[in-house]
Amino acid sequence: MATTTFSGPIKAGSVREGADANVGFVLMAQSAIIDIAGADATTTIGTVPANSQIVYVVVSVTTANDDGTASTVSIGTSGDADAFLAATSVQSAGTTFSGAMTSASADIGSSDQDIIATFTATDEDGTAGVGQATVVYIQNNNLS
Repeated sequence: MATTTFSGPIKAGSVREGADANVGFVLMAQSAIIDIAGADATTTIGTVPANSQIVYVVVSVTTANDDGTASTVSIGTSGDADAFLAATSVQSAGTTFSGAMTSASADIGSSDQDIIATFTATDEDGTAGVGQATVVYIQNNNLS
């Protein structure tokens, strides 16, 4: 299937102006497979455009990590590793949602921002573990 790229932001609705306006921004998402086995690692989920609003992030574990003690994933930026999702266990299959963001944590600012998943293993002796991380955002919905 072919894909189409727009420079965005994309808005949709049938009434653009006035009291009955119903135009809104389209939610965008970027995802990446994250390796959650063995040694500590970081994975860039995607680069969110400047002035975007993070709505939520999701971690889905499809193959549980088998580290001897504990292993977690957090989602954030290079400056704040758990800005969007605090350290969450990946030792069982399942899905974790960050919940709604506050405006302070959701506005990524005036520069594009890499969103990073950080895997931390206590013993680093695990041999299994596969997950997926997704960041959902509204492009150019500047909250500042």
